[in-house]
Amino acid sequence: MKKNIHPKYYDKAKVTCACGATFTTGSTEPEIHVEICSMCHPFYTGTQKYIDTAGRLDNFKARLQKTKEKQDTHKKDKKPVEKKKSKKNNKK
Repeated sequence: MKKNIHPKYYDKAKVTCACGATFTTGSTEPEIHVEICSMCHPFYTGTQKYIDTAGRLDNFKARLQKTKEKQDTHKKDKKPVEKKKSKKNNKK
């Protein structure tokens, strides 16, 4: 391996999150600033936020409601079908 080409490795690099949480890890940087960590990430905290900028969720729910209404009206309008008895021709 070539000498003097690898960056310095810090065993106790300090990581600081925007929420205020700090922890140490190994890195080539002595200090790291992050916007989100395991203390404030929705996946780890169990809180989910739906970001619906285009109204896609509302549109989907509206389409689903229309479909259910059509199915309900179709079931009410539908008459029971009577089965016709088939006559077999007994030709010999």
